[in-house]
Amino acid sequence: MSSYDSDKVAKLHRELHSHLPPEPALRLKALETVLVEKGFLAADAVDKWLDDYSENVGPMNGAKVIARAWTDPEFAERLAKHAAEAFSEIVPSVDKDYPLVAVFNTPDIHNVVVCTLCSCYPLGILGMSPSWYKSTEYRARAVRDPRGVLAEFGTDLPEKVEVKVWDSTSDRRYMVVPERPEGTDGWTEEDLAGLVTRNAMIGTTRDLSPKQEAR
Repeated sequence: MSSYDSDKVAKLHRELHSHLPPEPALRLKALETVLVEKGFLAADAVDKWLDDYSENVGPMNGAKVIARAWTDPEFAERLAKHAAEAFSEIVPSVDKDYPLVAVFNTPDIHNVVVCTLCSCYPLGILGMSPSWYKSTEYRARAVRDPRGVLAEFGTDLPEKVEVKVWDSTSDRRYMVVPERPEGTDGWTEEDLAGLVTRNAMIGTTRDLSPKQEAR
């Protein structure tokens, strides 16, 4: 690197840190703002990366596990009894002792996951949680008015369907296993995994039928 480049980098480093506040979140936001202003980062680059990781890359492992459960009843039983052990069969990097519980939707039961105390989430398995999952409003209302919250996500449930709310803690995390959509007979596991969404594994989405995905 030339002396000119070194001086330029050093100057930028001093300028960045002279404007950064002490709080980590604010420091990160300030750093992002300065980088955008300097032309080193596109304005929406960070948000796009976070959205892609939280909605696509992160949940991909869970989607694979659910697709296997849809096609292999014995695996589904193992997932119900010892979720992390079963998960590790598909994703070997997952710790078999990870405190994960898989809860299964049925025609009569719909499961929703929340963390009322903070924002506990199976980060090591499903990737980053969505921002709304950490919000005070969701954490409070998901327990008090789960049907109302689900309706805001476009999930309207008949009265006959019981809603079960699972409160995550640091000692126990939950993953919802949605029902296999109709019209997917003969689909490969890869195709089935493509129907599974992050919201379905939290429980705010119920219908994963192909027609829904196409909308």
